Amino acid sequence: MSDRHISQHFETLAIHAGNTADPLTGAVVPPIYQVSTYKQDGVGGLRGGYEYSRSANPTRTALEENLAALEGGRRGLAFASGLAAEDCLLRTLLSPGDHVVIPNDAYGGTFRLFAKVVARWGVEWSVADTSDPSAVRAALTPKTKAVWVETPSNPLLGITDIAAVAQVARDAGARLVVDNTFATPYLQQPLSLGADVVVHSLTKYMGGHSDVVGGALVVADEALGEELAFHQNAMGAVAGPFDSWLVLRGTKTLSVRMDRHSENATRVADMLTRHARVTSVLYPGLPEHPGHEVAAKQMRAFGGMVSFRVEGGEEAAVEVCNRAKVFTLGESLGGVESLIEHPGRMTHASAAGSALEVPADLVRLSVGIENVDDLLQDLQQALG
Repeated sequence: MSDRHISQHFETLAIHAGNTADPLTGAVVPPIYQVSTYKQDGVGGLRGGYEYSRSANPTRTALEENLAALEGGRRGLAFASGLAAEDCLLRTLLSPGDHVVIPNDAYGGTFRLFAKVVARWGVEWSVADTSDPSAVRAALTPKTKAVWVETPSNPLLGITDIAAVAQVARDAGARLVVDNTFATPYLQQPLSLGADVVVHSLTKYMGGHSDVVGGALVVADEALGEELAFHQNAMGAVAGPFDSWLVLRGTKTLSVRMDRHSENATRVADMLTRHARVTSVLYPGLPEHPGHEVAAKQMRAFGGMVSFRVEGGEEAAVEVCNRAKVFTLGESLGGVESLIEHPGRMTHASAAGSALEVPADLVRLSVGIENVDDLLQDLQQALG
């Protein structure tokens, strides 16, 4: 049965898309096909198209079909990590001499990939404030092949108008890539707003339990999907079967988790705005956030990520991180447990000294799904 005939409702697709009952036993959860190779029915006689698990694996196929359905795309591809997905995308889209516009607020690993890896084989990049479509337009060159966007961005929670920037990219003959990790397809679907490619770190909200590392690409164009699939196989950084199974388990509860993440984050952001030691709160759900109206237009809710700045500078921010008890000091985000970190010294250290350097007094929270009163109490004691 086609996924399109199951339902158009996200919550139903999340549970059923790609999750076909096992034809042998009737198991309602796809098996973990922990296998490297497959018996062929004669030379070239492949069963279901499977010959070697780098090229395709049934558990990974189930996940990729699920991801495509949730993002409303034509093709989904699962990788060993978010950066593996980004690397495959860049080497598929770009050639030496091409140019990419990247945001002035991006994940440190993405910036490192552009600045330290991709640049070495002749790809140029420049930085723009993607929340301003005119700034993106001004950064374009005749060699621009892609515009890269994070919305909400990491760690400053900036918001980009996807439809507006998609039009800017389209007018220039460039593809728009949207990192949808913070929002997830439950809160935001960039392909429906004109994006060409969606990127995910499946490690985060899609997996949701801090027990798997993975990445994904979802595309609207079948031909681009075929190109990416060729490079995925040729380069080999694919998601393993057990990792695929873990993420597929996670996507089933994505909607209920994101509702709770968003509710808790809204309460946390509201408390922080009233705390005497907090100088600013960055959360797109706050009416005073500069991207609030755009976020309200293109998102279902505002997500579980909150950043804030504290009086006293870098050392004070570090001390807040160290004093937290319910919030776990750690990198990454998107799990059911709440995390706290200092981006300048942790996830975004690679951006130090660049146009993407983050404020030293910044603290980033991944607000989990615990009882929100416990989270509020913990932050209040950590702030002192």
